[in-house]
Amino acid sequence: MRLLVLGGTEFVGRALVDEALARGWEVTVFHRGRHPAPPGVTVLHGDRTAPDGLLALNSGASGQAAGPYWDAVIDTWTGAPVAVRDAAAALASRAEHYVYVSSRSVHSHPTAPGADESAPLVDGDPDDKEDGDYARAKRGGELAATAAFGERALLPRPGLVIGPGENIGRLPWWLNRAARGGPMLAPGPRSLPLQYIDARDLATWTLDALERGLGGAYNTVSERGHTTMGALLDAVVSATGNRAEPQWTAPDTLLLAGVEPWSELPIWVPPGELHDTLHGADVSKAHAEGLRCRPAAETVAATWQWLHALHGQAPHRPDRPQVGLAPEREAELLRQLPTT
Repeated sequence: MRLLVLGGTEFVGRALVDEALARGWEVTVFHRGRHPAPPGVTVLHGDRTAPDGLLALNSGASGQAAGPYWDAVIDTWTGAPVAVRDAAAALASRAEHYVYVSSRSVHSHPTAPGADESAPLVDGDPDDKEDGDYARAKRGGELAATAAFGERALLPRPGLVIGPGENIGRLPWWLNRAARGGPMLAPGPRSLPLQYIDARDLATWTLDALERGLGGAYNTVSERGHTTMGALLDAVVSATGNRAEPQWTAPDTLLLAGVEPWSELPIWVPPGELHDTLHGADVSKAHAEGLRCRPAAETVAATWQWLHALHGQAPHRPDRPQVGLAPEREAELLRQLPTT
């Protein structure tokens, strides 16, 4: 297949490019040139937020006035929906399919446990030039892609995405923390179920779906309870040499101490409404179409191998805040809080 990836140089986009290249597909990446492009691709440079920023998509037309033709376009944009609108409109007659990698965040909060793709959605506007509200921006992107491609638009909706190449810092923070060793604050309960997806599994399913011509929205995360907080941190400790000693702490104790779930202790949110929203999706539709998620220990080990090769210095998106407890704050919490 001839594939155009808008972005394609970091995390999810890079995982999609790597998987396409492994299948022998012809891959073109269109990006701003801020990060090296993967070897083996055709590179087009442009800034989709600038006037005439999409002009490079007309290069290499091989005599076609409308520009080159692709079997599919993949778009991982997380900013203002108008950028998706303009790209999708420009490519509607030059590509068979358009994949917009969206998010389960497009569902209205709170989302009931067991909700599928038909659950209520936030309002979105494909003409919106603002990107301050992530959920509305992603929903606007969905509407833009669907307006241009109709049933030819595929909308994977992942939730938490981890794995090698992560540039948000959640799993890398835990790995670096465990590698330092010593007593490590661990948010309970150990049995807390987690639902997420490895970026490589998301890439595999997305390209399989393209080959089968699927369209529409799909919740693309693991089955509920694919792993637990305890199993994940056990894998983190094991992968980094068993130097850390998890000190399991009750969720109410952490909350009373002012610990911020998700940001100060990445990945973790306590049992309750937010946890049900993040980790309670019905994923039967995507799994019926072949979605398979590798064991957590495999994701953790591969992420540590990647991170260790970078000497613990994972790339970080400038538009996302840093995550994780500062060592001094963690030490103070360990002194003050009852742990097991």
